[in-house]
Amino acid sequence: MQILDISHNNLSGMLPHCLGNFSKDLSVLNLQRNQFHGTIPQTFLKGNYIRTLDFNGNQLEGLVPRSLNICRELEVLDLGNNKINHTFPHWLGALPKLQVLVLRSNHFHGQIGFSKIKSPFMSLRIIDLAHNDFEGHLPEMYLRSLKAVMNIDEGDMTRRYMGGTYYQDSTVVTIKRLEMEFVKILNTFTTIDLSCNKFQGEIPKCIGNLSSLRGLNLSHNYLTGHIPLSFRNLNMLESLDLSSNKLSGRIPQELTSLTFLEVLYLSQNLLTGFIPRGNQFETFENDSYYDNSGLCGFPLSKRCTTDEILKPSQEIEFEFESGFDWKIISMGCGCGLVIGLSLGCLIFLSGKPEWLVWIIDKNIHKKIVRNKRSTHRQGTRRS
Repeated sequence: MQILDISHNNLSGMLPHCLGNFSKDLSVLNLQRNQFHGTIPQTFLKGNYIRTLDFNGNQLEGLVPRSLNICRELEVLDLGNNKINHTFPHWLGALPKLQVLVLRSNHFHGQIGFSKIKSPFMSLRIIDLAHNDFEGHLPEMYLRSLKAVMNIDEGDMTRRYMGGTYYQDSTVVTIKRLEMEFVKILNTFTTIDLSCNKFQGEIPKCIGNLSSLRGLNLSHNYLTGHIPLSFRNLNMLESLDLSSNKLSGRIPQELTSLTFLEVLYLSQNLLTGFIPRGNQFETFENDSYYDNSGLCGFPLSKRCTTDEILKPSQEIEFEFESGFDWKIISMGCGCGLVIGLSLGCLIFLSGKPEWLVWIIDKNIHKKIVRNKRSTHRQGTRRS
């Protein structure tokens, strides 16, 4: 048997512990939307060909089995909407073909932290960790490793759906604030949902490297700092939700270059200044910005003062259009000052240099001659 799909039924009871050893040829095990309880089978046959494990929408408890790290063909792992109580299963980052990871609406907790794996989750492109109790900073190390979401040229890709000839994978994701069931998963679809957790700190600038990302949801956390300027590189982004955090500063004008952006939610933050205009920003309504008392301008009823419009950006790394930035200028000034002081010390410690004394004496002599001529002329005129 290669495919076992008993999803969307009302089956109940505990999963048999031998389920992972059911068949070495099994590639799809889909048990979603049932009433199964107990724990996930803790053992899987070495050398198995399991490609899809979907246990979404049951009442499963316990831990994520470490034996999953021997499922080298695994592409889809959906454990969403259960009662699993565990920390982040970082060992899954070693699975070379894992593309879809859904841990949504469980009792996962703690910091995601770092991984000992050099480049974890390199094939991952659909990540849903929403509605858990993860805390600490956003997992920058993992975000930097998502090669499948970076610089993907869709023109060179053959569009296909995940799965085999007779069975195609499906998943449920929340994007654009709508829960959608994808009965087929297109190989170009990408999304990251880390919403409704307890993440804190600043948003990593490296997210701007995920240029093929379609949806990003970081809402309902405790994030602080500015909206990164690097977000202007998210050329394929269709949905951005940063609402219900503690973000401050201005909305970067550069975000108006995101011409695929259909949905934007920045409400319930501490943002200030005028709302950018142009392109997709002309289509967003009040609910995109409400409960930011410092914001002004269209589409809000609060008008901007001249100071609010002309106030420069508060971004730390402000860049000139020419490509130079303040860091380079500061380095140049600093180097010039050090070199100048050093030369000055060397000159005067070595004694009076003759060429410098000659120049100074010559200038003084010229000034004396000019003063004498001026005095002589004034005396002649008086007489």
